[in-house]
Amino acid sequence: MPELLEVIELGNPILRQKAQPVQDVQSERIQTLVENLLITVKEANGVGIAAPQVAQSDRLFIVASRPNLRYPNAPMMEPTAIINPRLLAHADETVTGWEGCLSIPGIRGKVPRYRAIEVEYTGRDGKLHKQELTDFVARIFQHELDHLDGIVFVDRIDSTQDLSTEREYQRLFPG
Repeated sequence: MPELLEVIELGNPILRQKAQPVQDVQSERIQTLVENLLITVKEANGVGIAAPQVAQSDRLFIVASRPNLRYPNAPMMEPTAIINPRLLAHADETVTGWEGCLSIPGIRGKVPRYRAIEVEYTGRDGKLHKQELTDFVARIFQHELDHLDGIVFVDRIDSTQDLSTEREYQRLFPG
């Protein structure tokens, strides 16, 4: 039975650690973690969540773009487990966009990210996948990949002027 997990917040040292590669994708522990992350990201109105955000130091995250309260204009996609991901290539073009994080509640920041990326990862099924991602989904992937390396979005903003509370963000940019 999938379980809703507690999302740890900025200040917890696990968020600043480099996560360990997943050795056995098919293990019961990893498959259960994937199920629990899927439930947790949905309940939290997130579009992605990484294992370190639930205090698990595994190179694993979920990309689950869909319109919700926090991201009303997000594109719809099937939630995907991304295991041992690698960024293979990226476009030269970067785009600065607003991001939030389940581990930094109440804050949004303008973060520069590559607009298009080529990635490789192992899926939940144990198979290797290669994909090109663009725009919002590429942003989610890069944000979650950072979590696996102990980086949070506030580390990537150019200036504290690029931060906003969630309430002001919603007021300035209503759905």
